[in-house]
Amino acid sequence: MQTLAFLQGQEIWIVAIVILLLFGGKKIPELMRGVGKGVGELQSGIEEGKKNFEDAKRSTRDAIEAKPKTDSAEPAKIED
Repeated sequence: MQTLAFLQGQEIWIVAIVILLLFGGKKIPELMRGVGKGVGELQSGIEEGKKNFEDAKRSTRDAIEAKPKTDSAEPAKIED
């Protein structure tokens, strides 16, 4: 409801009446059902994205840790 934070009591009623006039009483439950499904899909997509990000971060960290460490005190030999 943060996007509607600027609306106060009277404005909310005006918006509700306009929506009722535009969509009619029978279409509003169908419209709200669709909005609810959309919000649910958005939340599941966000959770999936977070999981994928954490998996990628973990696999990158594991790859870096598994990489053999070279002794930095000894310079690399260059052959001609």
